[in-house]
Amino acid sequence: MKLHPSTLVVHSGVEPEEHTGASSVPIFMGSTFHQKDIDTPQPFDYSRSGNPTRQAVEETIALLEGGTRGFAFASGIAAMSTCLGLFGAGDHLIATRDIYGGTYRLLDKVWSNFGVETTFVDATDIEAIRSAARPNTRGLVLETPSNPTLSITDLRACASLAKERGWLTIVDNTFMTPCLQKPLELGIDIVVHSATKFLGGHSDLIAGAIVVKDDKLGKRIGFLQNAFGAILSPHDSWLLLRGIKTLAVRMEVSQRGAAQVAEYLSGHPKVKRVYYPGLSSHRGQEIHRQQAKGAGAVLSFDLGGKDEVKKLFAHIKLPLVAVSLGGVESILSYPATMSHAAMEPAEREKRGIGPGLVRLSVGLENPDDLKADLEEALKAL
Repeated sequence: MKLHPSTLVVHSGVEPEEHTGASSVPIFMGSTFHQKDIDTPQPFDYSRSGNPTRQAVEETIALLEGGTRGFAFASGIAAMSTCLGLFGAGDHLIATRDIYGGTYRLLDKVWSNFGVETTFVDATDIEAIRSAARPNTRGLVLETPSNPTLSITDLRACASLAKERGWLTIVDNTFMTPCLQKPLELGIDIVVHSATKFLGGHSDLIAGAIVVKDDKLGKRIGFLQNAFGAILSPHDSWLLLRGIKTLAVRMEVSQRGAAQVAEYLSGHPKVKRVYYPGLSSHRGQEIHRQQAKGAGAVLSFDLGGKDEVKKLFAHIKLPLVAVSLGGVESILSYPATMSHAAMEPAEREKRGIGPGLVRLSVGLENPDDLKADLEEALKAL
C-alpha cells in the first residue's frame, strides 16, 4: 500500500520500538556497545559509526525521500561537505549561481584549496550548464527553488544531461522537503537537507541529512560519514524524529500562508518585487509545477535598499528577525548579512541579492495577522 506523505511521516516503520513497544524511539546515549562475539560483527559498535536513535531517523528520511539509504549529520553544511568529499583534486563542478551562501563558501573557498574547481551558472538555463562543462567535470550541485531568489531549475533535464556525461547530481531539497518535491524520483543521485529547517521545524536543533537511492553510492556516503565523523547526536536525532511527525501538516499550513502573503506583497506599492514560485509572474512556475507539489513556505521580496529593510525590521512584530527558516514561527532574514554574508558583495549583486532583498519563511501564524503586521511595518518606509 502506497501511503500519503502525511501518513508516512507518522508511520515510517521505526516505531513502536521493537523491544518495549514504546511509541517513541528511545534516546540511546551510549557511546559504545558491548560486543558479544569478536568474530561476529554486531549491529552497533561505536556511536560515530552507528547509533540506534540516529539509525531510526536515517531510515525515516530515506523512506520519505524514496531512497534506500539515509544519513544524518551535525548540520546541513556537514551533510553538504560529506557529499563534496566524493570529489577530489582535478575535478570540476558546476553549481547553481544563487545557491545558499554556506554552500558557496564551501565550493569557492574550501574545496578550491583541495584542487576542486567550481563554475557557478544560471541553472535555470540548461544550455548554460551544458556550456560550462569541461572534460574533467564530475558533478552538478543544484538548489531549486534557489536561496534566496527562488529560481527554478529543471531537475529532469539536469539529471538527463548528467547521466549522458557521467556526472553525479546533488540537490539541496531543504526548501521543498520530501512532502513537496522528490528529486530522486526525477533522476537525481543525491538529496541534501539542512534538517535544521523544515524537517526539524521548531528552531531547536541543528541537523543535516543525505539520501541516496543507489546502493554503491550509499556505501561511499556511509564511508565518508564515518570517516569525517560529523554525525547527528542521539538527542538531536530524537528531536528530528519528533519534528518530522508534524512535517506534512506544518508544510501545508505554512505554504498556504506563504501564498497569501506573497499575493499581498506583490500588490503593495512599497515592494519592488516578490520572488515566489506560486505567483503567476514567476518565470519558473511551469517547470516547478511539473516537478513539485507546491510552491513552499519561503518567499523573498525587494524593498529597494538597506534603509527600507532596517525600517521594516524595526517595526515588524510577529516574525523573528534571524538567520534560518522553516520554524513554526515566521522568520525574516536579510541575506546580505546573514545567509549570504560569505559571498562577496559583487557576487551577491550578480545573483540578484541586492541590499533591499528580504527573505521570509512563513510559519504557522494566521496569515491575516502576518499581513496586518507587514502592513503596519511597511507604513514606516
